Amino acid sequence: MDNSTNRKIVIFDDDEDILSICAYILEEQGWEVHTYTDCNNITEKVTGVMPDVILMDNWIPEAGGIVATQTLKTNDELKNIPVVYFSANSDIQLLASHAGAETYLAKPFDLDELEKTISNVLQKAS
Repeated sequence: MDNSTNRKIVIFDDDEDILSICAYILEEQGWEVHTYTDCNNITEKVTGVMPDVILMDNWIPEAGGIVATQTLKTNDELKNIPVVYFSANSDIQLLASHAGAETYLAKPFDLDELEKTISNVLQKAS
């Protein structure tokens, strides 16, 4: 990954440990990371950052990952931001598809997998 560009990522997950680990790893790679433990006012949160990619947990408080992703995908300004759906749920592929996410990442994942998934989704988006 090219560290010279200031790419932005938003991570929605109610697990503080996952947020801090992902944020640390991605910041080391030059990402500007924004994390949220719920998806309340998701449109405002995402619009405020305008990230290059979004990581969305399935079990995020209030609306949940599917509704949160669908909300983003119906917004003209935000619908083209790639969403990586991530969950420990065994139906992750189905859930991601139902949500309208570009791809998914099953938990637990290793950090190489995280990097590869983000890189792939960005290449497809560009």
